[in-house]
Amino acid sequence: MINVQALVVFIIVFLAVTVIGFSASRWLAGDLNRLQEWGLAGRRFGTTISWFLLGGDIYTAYTLIAVPGLIFSGGAIGFYAIPFLVMAFPLMFLFLPRFWTIARHRGYVTLADFVRERFGSSTLALLVTITGISATMPYIALQMYGIEVSLAQMGVPLEIALLVAFMVLAAYTYISGLRAPALITIVKDIFTWIVVLIAVVYIPLKLGGIGNVMAIVHQKALENPGTFYDTLPPSQYSSYATLALGSTLALFLYPHNMTGMLSTNSREVIKRNAALLPAYTFLLGLIGLLSFVAIAAGIHPSAAYGSNSVIPALFIKEFPAWFAGFALGTIAISALAPASIMSIAAANLFTRNVYREYFSPGCTEREESMVAKLASLLVKVGAIIFIVFLPTTLIINFQLLSNIWIVQTLPPVFFGLYTNWFHRRALIAGLVIGLITGTWMVVTQHFQSSIYTFNLGGITLPIYVAIIALVVNLLVCTTLTPILNALGIAKGEDETSPRDFEARPVPGLRQRFSYQKMSKNIQRKHIVPVPQDSIFN
Repeated sequence: MINVQALVVFIIVFLAVTVIGFSASRWLAGDLNRLQEWGLAGRRFGTTISWFLLGGDIYTAYTLIAVPGLIFSGGAIGFYAIPFLVMAFPLMFLFLPRFWTIARHRGYVTLADFVRERFGSSTLALLVTITGISATMPYIALQMYGIEVSLAQMGVPLEIALLVAFMVLAAYTYISGLRAPALITIVKDIFTWIVVLIAVVYIPLKLGGIGNVMAIVHQKALENPGTFYDTLPPSQYSSYATLALGSTLALFLYPHNMTGMLSTNSREVIKRNAALLPAYTFLLGLIGLLSFVAIAAGIHPSAAYGSNSVIPALFIKEFPAWFAGFALGTIAISALAPASIMSIAAANLFTRNVYREYFSPGCTEREESMVAKLASLLVKVGAIIFIVFLPTTLIINFQLLSNIWIVQTLPPVFFGLYTNWFHRRALIAGLVIGLITGTWMVVTQHFQSSIYTFNLGGITLPIYVAIIALVVNLLVCTTLTPILNALGIAKGEDETSPRDFEARPVPGLRQRFSYQKMSKNIQRKHIVPVPQDSIFN
């Protein structure tokens, strides 16, 4: 049965945000027929806009649907997401300003651009590209699933929910590029803070206070030993620690997070955001607490969506219908904005590192932009395939599977920022073997879990598959590199220089070169002219 009052408010919120998405094409006016403008918004964003944009990148339906679902079903293990983000932002402060600097000097749009020049290997760059796109699709699927769950709580049929999510997302992404999610994340974040702060005060008061909530949660733990824990048991220490570590290492390897970072106008903006973004981690903790509130409220997950539906179901049950519609609309746009960024990032990868590299090296900027827009549509179709064919019982496994894949690009990307010691063929072998190892371990568990348990001498050690596969990857890289060097196999030319990593002003490329004189460099090195108003400051 359709909840008409909630659905009306939901539609109003959704339509308002959609209008913002379409109107964003006229914000910070630029030529959207250039990939630099469509895919990176001209690299113009300052501290405030990028804080919302990066927050929208990181805190998604994963935060409002997936993590609460894991906490509701398993308890304390789901709170791994908090230390994961606590560790992530110091790494952001250390690594990303360095990458931003060389990306601005060399005109990079993607991580694969950097890998190609750093290690002189188009094959390695192609593998990084394929891995990035593959890892992004289940993450987009998670976002679209979040919209689907929100609509389903109001009685909207599944087919209509998916169609609406796909069409709206596809339309405004195609028209406005990165500007659309950048504007939408401002609204989304404000709405999310309002909904969560009201929920953590209002609903526990209805249930007799937070003390009563925790007492009910503890009772559930006593009644379900071995499946639910209100405090972390020793048997889950290794799972908890490796989930946090693997997620931390993977976070800023994702194409969408790098796209958000490259859209900023200076390395200082990245440093400021590394200091400011932890505010969202407090919000994540409150959302995790709402999972316990849902237990106390007697929420029974639907058969179709399982524990993934607990937060939407909690809002429908405990809030007045009009505010429940507002809250569910907030969840939907919290999924819509990052899904848009993710599809843009994947499209940038395909266009720059597949289409331009292998199909049309001399393509014009207009052609490049058009291909990216079309590719962004295909990525969304791929995301729907993940929803249809993979089990969604615990949707957080979509994101954890993405982590397993994307973290295998760590050696050529993060290590590559500081050294070119690794042999390109060793990196290729390590990446491929790491991907095979991680995927095989997940397949053996029928995509139901990303934790692999070792039994060593009577000791049971559950470890997140991403860490296992990364260790295998690193062992292959470090073992093969000296062997290949000893055999005299060419490493590949490093086209970067130490000066490219220095924090120095970047003259506007339009001042230094004409487009005609740059054509050879554009084809060979993927250099893209940087707008005059977005040079390093």
